[in-house]
Amino acid sequence: MPPRGYRFQPRYVWKMHHGAPFWESRDLWRRIADRLLLSREFHVVVLGAAQFVHNEWIESYDPTIEDSYRTQLQVDGRQVVLEILDTAGTEQFVAMRDLYMKTGQGFLLVFSITSSSSLEELANLRDEIIRIKDDENVPIVIVGNKADLEENRAVPRAKGFSISQRWEAPYYESSARTRTNVDEVFIDLCRQMLRRDNENGVVDEEEDSRRDGALKKFRRKKLRDQQLRCAIL
Repeated sequence: MPPRGYRFQPRYVWKMHHGAPFWESRDLWRRIADRLLLSREFHVVVLGAAQFVHNEWIESYDPTIEDSYRTQLQVDGRQVVLEILDTAGTEQFVAMRDLYMKTGQGFLLVFSITSSSSLEELANLRDEIIRIKDDENVPIVIVGNKADLEENRAVPRAKGFSISQRWEAPYYESSARTRTNVDEVFIDLCRQMLRRDNENGVVDEEEDSRRDGALKKFRRKKLRDQQLRCAIL
């Protein structure tokens, strides 16, 4: 029973803990629900000189349309669903690039380590993203692709890291062909997007609805457990 004279307030909920009743803030219950349903969906756009994502890259990839992919990753205990649009190296996407930049939540800027000009093109792409998003802290990862062609390297590794420091964006050298560092690239980008959500308190309506459903399910289970304990006693 609640304490005598207590007036119910929606901010608090009553529960049993090891047989002893106490009052608990609803915020804690919502954090519990978050742990029950740790899922988030992001839209990622790949820009640059050469296609980075391939059907054979990860077996779980499920291409929906040409150069568009959907996959799931586990990132720090959370399930993340990525909608990936790989526009790199495809001229037909140039006309739609502004739209993709506007709707994208995270970006991979890809160049080839065998082409210095492909690296130079990234500066304009980054400037366009910042202009369209009106945000200098957009989640971005710089990718030096074709790391398997070390004998043809035209971009020194130090130059990639120098740009990384200047733009304050992580830099990876990878190979889409051998899948070297490909997982790491997307996981790093996911961490940036998740951190941004946490800082801004951003949760989309669909996720909020799923989370509330998980919260209700958790409460019903706790109530059944309490009733079962009472019946046993």
